[in-house]
Amino acid sequence: MASFLLYFRKAEFYTNTTIMTSGTTTDSSPVLAGPIADCCVQGIKHSGKAVGNTIEVAGVPTYLSEPPSQQSAGPKKVVLFFPDVFGPFHLNNQLLQDYYASQGFYVLGIDYFFGDPIYLHLNAPGWDRTAWLEKSRKQAADAVPKWIEEVQKTYGADSKYSAVGYCFGGPYVLDIASTDRVVAAAFAHPAYLTEDHFRKLTKPLLLSTAEVDHTFPAASRRRAVDILIEKKAIFHVQLFSGVEHGFGTKGDPDVENDRWAKEESARSIINWFIRFSKA
Repeated sequence: MASFLLYFRKAEFYTNTTIMTSGTTTDSSPVLAGPIADCCVQGIKHSGKAVGNTIEVAGVPTYLSEPPSQQSAGPKKVVLFFPDVFGPFHLNNQLLQDYYASQGFYVLGIDYFFGDPIYLHLNAPGWDRTAWLEKSRKQAADAVPKWIEEVQKTYGADSKYSAVGYCFGGPYVLDIASTDRVVAAAFAHPAYLTEDHFRKLTKPLLLSTAEVDHTFPAASRRRAVDILIEKKAIFHVQLFSGVEHGFGTKGDPDVENDRWAKEESARSIINWFIRFSKA
C-alpha cells in the first residue's frame, strides 16, 4: 500500500467549469445516475510515476499495467478498467490502475475517447460540450464490445475477469455485469445509469459512493439498493462521508478524509475482485 500513498502528491487544481448537459436514454427506465456535470471535472491532479504501457486492443488505445511476476502464477486475473472523462492515460487513472496491478491483476484501461479526453477542452473558448459528450458516448458504444471481445481472446477463457468503472465508465460496468464475462464488478460515483442497469445485474457488485453526489444522489443510491435487495443480488455498498463525486480518482491529498476515502475505496474494490477471482 505504500506505493499507493504516493498517488496523493498534489500537483494542481482542475479548472471549475460548467459542463451540465441533458442526459439521454434508449428506454423508459427511470434514470438513477445522471449525465456528466460540474462535479465530474473538479478535483486535484496527483503526481507520481506511472509504470504501465500503451498498447492497442481491437484498434482502441489501451493502458496496460501488469502484476509483479511473483504474483502472476496460476489463472490470470484481469481487471477491465472503464475510466472517467479524463481517460485511462490521465496520471491519476494510470496510478490507480497501477495499484490494482500491484495486487496481482492485469489491468487494461480502455480509451474510448481515442486521445481526446475532456480535460483538453476545459479552457477552450466556445467548446461544444454537448457535442463532445455525444461523440464520446457513440465512440464508446462502438468500441467497448469489440474491445472486451479482444481482451478476453488475448487472456483466455480460463482467466478471471472483473470490471470497474468511474463516472462515465459506470454503464459499461453494469452492462458487462449482466453477462457471464466477469466474475465481479464495481463502480465509484457513476453516471448514466437507469433502474434497468441494476435489475439486469447478475454478478456481484460493489458500489463505492460519496455523501455528496449530484450525479448519483442519495435517493438514487437508495433506490438502487432497494432493487438489488429485491432481486437478492450479491452486493456491498460503501458510503463515504464528507466527500463528493470524483473522490475515487481526484480527491485532495491534503485533506485526510479525502485521502482515506480514495485509498479505502481502491482497497475495497480490489479485495472485492480478489474474493470472486479465487480458483
